[in-house]
Amino acid sequence: MFYAYVIKSVNHDYFYKGHCKDIAVRLQQHNAGMTESIRPYLPFELVYFEEFNTEDEAIRREKYFKTSAGRRYLKTKMVS
Repeated sequence: MFYAYVIKSVNHDYFYKGHCKDIAVRLQQHNAGMTESIRPYLPFELVYFEEFNTEDEAIRREKYFKTSAGRRYLKTKMVS
């Protein structure tokens, strides 16, 4: 399985959207600072995810999350 996910900084109003194969491992990598661009916003918590059969589907959904329509959709699904 593959996942499209959204994580939120615990201390800042910052969201990160991505895709992966193992969501628990990926969250651990983010919180270990392995993604340089988001280090200033550590730590993160998982706030939303969707499961897909293929990586291509997960990538397409991640790209959607990054659009204005996708951000509006996510606001209806996430509780901040």
